[in-house]
Amino acid sequence: MKRKIVSVLLCVLLLASLLPVSAFADTTASGTCGYNLTWTLDSDGTLTISGTGEMGNYNLIYDNGSDRTSAPWGKYYSSIKSVVINGGVRSIGNSAFSDCSSLTSVTIPDSVTSIGYGAFSGCSSLTSVTIPDSVTSIGDYVFRWCSSLTSVTIPDSVTSIGRSAFYGCSSLTSVTIPDSVTSIGRSAFYGCSSLTSVTIPDSVTSIGEQAFSGCSSLTSVTIPDSVTSIGDYAFSWCSSLTSVTIPDSVTSIGDYAFYDCSSLTSVTIPDSVTSIGYSAFRGCSSLTSVTIPDSVTSVGDSAFYKCSSLTSVTIPDSVTSIGSGAFEGCSSLTSVTIPDSVTSIGDYAFYGCSSLTSVTIPDSVTSIGEQAFSGCSSLTSVTIPDSVTSIGYGAFSGCSSLTSVTIPDSVTSIGDYAFYGCSSLTSVT
Repeated sequence: MKRKIVSVLLCVLLLASLLPVSAFADTTASGTCGYNLTWTLDSDGTLTISGTGEMGNYNLIYDNGSDRTSAPWGKYYSSIKSVVINGGVRSIGNSAFSDCSSLTSVTIPDSVTSIGYGAFSGCSSLTSVTIPDSVTSIGDYVFRWCSSLTSVTIPDSVTSIGRSAFYGCSSLTSVTIPDSVTSIGRSAFYGCSSLTSVTIPDSVTSIGEQAFSGCSSLTSVTIPDSVTSIGDYAFSWCSSLTSVTIPDSVTSIGDYAFYDCSSLTSVTIPDSVTSIGYSAFRGCSSLTSVTIPDSVTSVGDSAFYKCSSLTSVTIPDSVTSIGSGAFEGCSSLTSVTIPDSVTSIGDYAFYGCSSLTSVTIPDSVTSIGEQAFSGCSSLTSVTIPDSVTSIGYGAFSGCSSLTSVTIPDSVTSIGDYAFYGCSSLTSVT
């Protein structure tokens, strides 16, 4: 009899040894989280969602000096290490797991069709996530500040990537955007400083504001023919970006679109573009040349501000105005031809172009803005045409190599300090 009892006990122990440790984990807390959905949290930090239906929506609340989700498991947020969502759950609610800073893994089943606003925002220990084919949209702020996230697979079912969806995912090295995606939301990949390359599929028609801003490791990007607009700040502060090809489909380049892309050496602007936004290429200090196509009618304020390596620029006949500070600080620019179509040269347009030796101002220009050529210390001569009626404040101040200038009878006003510091000027007619 004793032998029989011992044998039974040994069998029980053997079976027990084959079970995972989690099978013995005690339930720490449990409850409901939506119609027909329940949750349990065990002592190992595994949160399990079960049932059939949609998860409730939550928000962030301030608790003991930090933010946490208002979900029913919220008070245990720092203890949650893994999330298992069982089949039957149809949605992940807004802010459901926000700021669960110890969360390292999550299992999302094929039954889930939507991931709510900020669902995993601030999950700073989450390293990878697989989004199932059932999901059609990635909401705003879903993975914001998931600073340990190194990879993510976006399935073909997804049509849109929401605003700031991967904002601040500083460890994300690569991302594949499927052909199903038509729009990339504002700040979608903002601050993904480890992202080295990205392929934007032909299905995408618009790149939102700040979409890839601050992706400082991004070396190349291919913009497909389907894209019609590049949003403001779209690639700003992409300091490793060396080249970019803008397709013929693009009609506008937004303000600050490539701001401070300090490694960008060349850019091709297609004939389809009609306007170059404010500070579009500002601070692109490695940009050596740029061709502005005939389709462009205006060069925005500060468009090429401090492009200090820019040696030449061709301004087409289609351009009617050169914005304020458009080429300010382009210290390597040696010559520029302003076409007959231009009627005004904006304030500070060529300010600080210290290598500029000559400039031709056409008969179409009626006004020369304040400090338009100020600090052009290599400029030796300038001819002001009969069409000009006013020369702005400090227009040629600091042009220390300027030896002669001819002012036509058409000029009715010369601003203060217009030729201040022109120490080589010997002749004024």
